[in-house]
Amino acid sequence: MQREPLSVVVTTCNNADTLDTCLRGVRWAEEIVVLDSGSTDATLAIAAHYGARISQQPFAGYSAQKQAAIDLASHAWVLLLDSDEAVPEGAAPVLQRALCAPRHAGYELWRREWLFWRWQAAGTRLNHYVRLFDRRRARMSGHAVHEAVVVDGPVGVLGVVLDHYGERDIAGRVAKANRYSSLQLDDAGSRGTGVFGWRMVLYPSVAFARYYLWRGHWRAGWAGFIAARVHAFYAFLKYAKLHEARRRKQPPQ
Repeated sequence: MQREPLSVVVTTCNNADTLDTCLRGVRWAEEIVVLDSGSTDATLAIAAHYGARISQQPFAGYSAQKQAAIDLASHAWVLLLDSDEAVPEGAAPVLQRALCAPRHAGYELWRREWLFWRWQAAGTRLNHYVRLFDRRRARMSGHAVHEAVVVDGPVGVLGVVLDHYGERDIAGRVAKANRYSSLQLDDAGSRGTGVFGWRMVLYPSVAFARYYLWRGHWRAGWAGFIAARVHAFYAFLKYAKLHEARRRKQPPQ
């Protein structure tokens, strides 16, 4: 049975350290689209090596940049990847079978995380995201951070686990927490300062427990503990910055 042709879509900016691994796993696709926002390293050379169709534009925000990249695709079906993600060996047949008379408008893929010096442990809960979809029935959510693909139609789940290399050290993960918590100010609602104040006090402990205990990252030893602490710190920063933003709108005391 003939399958739907596939466009793999990736946004990049100075991702030479991970892009080769990312594109190597999808070189079987009919098209690779790379939308770059000003790389100065070997990113574009790597993309050209894999025959990618390369476009460039200034970074417009995570959601808008990915939507612009999706809009460049020639085919209806898109596999959206971050430049630090990779499709493992053996996953191609699963993706290809799903594209033979697809029964859903989109499909979620699982993802395992690199924690500083090791992969997350077996038995840890995996995140899952819509990454394979019919772009005629999907769009990016528009959020400043934690952007997601919104599908107009049924969504299935495939047995594919992406490898997410992410931040390679603690400093990088803390820097990302600081950057993302600032960007989330754009997505904040209109709740009062007091709400954010109490969440700043209480939610970091909840976030740590969920990440470390419920999701099972305690299985990864010190790497899991440190990742959980940074996750809790991110939760604290998010609500602390929201509280600060609300206070600045009030008359000085």
